[in-house]
Amino acid sequence: MLSTLHKSIKAGQAVRGLHKSAVGVLKRPAAEDTVTSSFGKFISEIKPQHLSPIVLHRSKRMVLDSIGVGLIGSTTEVFELALQHCQHMYAPDNISFVYGRRGTKLSPTLASFVNGVATHSMDFDDTWHPATHPSGAVLPAVLALSDMIPAHRKPSGLDFLLAFNVGVEIQGRLMRFSNEAHNIPKRFHPPSVVGTMGSAAACAHLLSLDPSQCSHALAIAASLAGAPMANAATQSKPLHIGNASRLGLEAALLASRGLEASPLVLDAVEGVAGFSAFYEDYVPQTLESPSDNGHVFLLEEQDMGFKRFPAHLGMHWVADAAASVHKLLVGVKPGKVSPSQVQDILLRIPKSKYINRPFPESEHEARHSFQFSACCALLDGEVTVQSFSEAAMNRPELLALLSRVRLEHPQDNPANFNLMYGEVQVTLTGGDILRGRCDTFYGHWRNPLTNESLRKKFRYNAGAVLPSDRVEQLIEAVEDLDRQENCRALLSQLQ
Repeated sequence: MLSTLHKSIKAGQAVRGLHKSAVGVLKRPAAEDTVTSSFGKFISEIKPQHLSPIVLHRSKRMVLDSIGVGLIGSTTEVFELALQHCQHMYAPDNISFVYGRRGTKLSPTLASFVNGVATHSMDFDDTWHPATHPSGAVLPAVLALSDMIPAHRKPSGLDFLLAFNVGVEIQGRLMRFSNEAHNIPKRFHPPSVVGTMGSAAACAHLLSLDPSQCSHALAIAASLAGAPMANAATQSKPLHIGNASRLGLEAALLASRGLEASPLVLDAVEGVAGFSAFYEDYVPQTLESPSDNGHVFLLEEQDMGFKRFPAHLGMHWVADAAASVHKLLVGVKPGKVSPSQVQDILLRIPKSKYINRPFPESEHEARHSFQFSACCALLDGEVTVQSFSEAAMNRPELLALLSRVRLEHPQDNPANFNLMYGEVQVTLTGGDILRGRCDTFYGHWRNPLTNESLRKKFRYNAGAVLPSDRVEQLIEAVEDLDRQENCRALLSQLQ
């Protein structure tokens, strides 16, 4: 792998004071006093024994779901475009596997990129609170780096899971330093910011970098982070996840070679923006070092949100609310609702501009449209992978329902995944009014998917590109990961 780890100047080293003047000179805080160094120390020193059974269980579910989403994502146009770009523009490098492409390998950084793009290509990946997609930014990088590490030094399954959890934990900690980050974003797409930092942290840990190098990896990643929300609902949005995974890995590799960056990037320094450039109300706190008493991961306190269909998380509230109205209209027998039955559709939803799309013109816009998700669920009783095909999107009956949708934004319905709700009110042509409301959809961290439901989703997604026996072997490899001496069993199933 890397023959030597180049020396780096310790983050937070005190500057020489000037004593020739009566004017006082501000000194840089000692390393142990900075937020940045506390994160570096945590990343370097956390141990597998700090992973509780709950965190191991939840993180393995995340790994399984993310792999499945990446595999079905490898069938999309945006993934194919990203893969072709990497193959045509860069020299071949037969190191790290690519989702859904037998015999295709790229450099670790490019594999991280295309696999990250696959993971988010259908907006089917997990979501947390504060709002971000934690797995897609971290897992492709950890997988690619594990592929890069020589066979005799492959990380154990437990070490693999620890690196993955470090990447998730760093994302969660950074987002909790801002109230702005708790709401559905308006400026930066969160995975492009905290996801890049999480990828850098996970890879820095897997590379066994020292605390100073880990701090530098985060600071380097901060210079590579950020993508605007204007590209939501376009083919470029999946690039945010791909770049977060790739650039985080690059930041860790650069730090391992001795590249340095700001030792105060996570600290609040008056007049000079570090990570605060991404969040206007950023108030950082030091991260306590792991001790013999253990560390409580955020994943232990809050489970992950898993999607049942490939769309923005907010769509799941209105889809479930509309599906309940569908049941009232068709009764116990499966069937479809006719537009002739419906006079008016009122959605009571949070106010969020980029997911308010009355007539989506592409699958990516449809995945970010309250109106589309509600009308699909009202018409069919559910939203599925097939709902976003061109034929399904252009059905006359669906377009007819879309033309009858109105929106209200109640004051008690904030754009916050932990507090929002979805309400659908349908006025029938005869004057009757039917209502459906969803406060917590099935798959939300308060109402998580069962293991059976998660495996069902994985089997469908992975089965898009793999035979059934390989799908089952992957499930077994992930479930046994923390008990494996190395992660080769998992990697071999993905080659």
